[in-house]
Amino acid sequence: IRDEESGYNKNLFCIPKHYEEDLERVFIPHGLILDRTERLARDIMQDMGSHHIVALCVLKGGYKFFADLLDHIKARNQNGDKSVPITVDFVRIKIYC
Repeated sequence: IRDEESGYNKNLFCIPKHYEEDLERVFIPHGLILDRTERLARDIMQDMGSHHIVALCVLKGGYKFFADLLDHIKARNQNGDKSVPITVDFVRIKIYC
């Protein structure tokens, strides 16, 4: 997103009531995030080839993205011509450097 990007009018989206007063505009629509997450899963599967995937989620903020990404990877694993083993683990960090 460029610095001069003004985003989308929030009236174009279904915004939960408890966020309406705090939100001015939407910069990245949810559908675009989902599309890019699916594309990232595809790229990971292509880059990894048949190598074992070790997926590490940094809790708490990343769990939703992590879950969505793994869902796309698993779907590609089940529907593709190859199956890649996946190990999933979680780490909690108190301080980010």
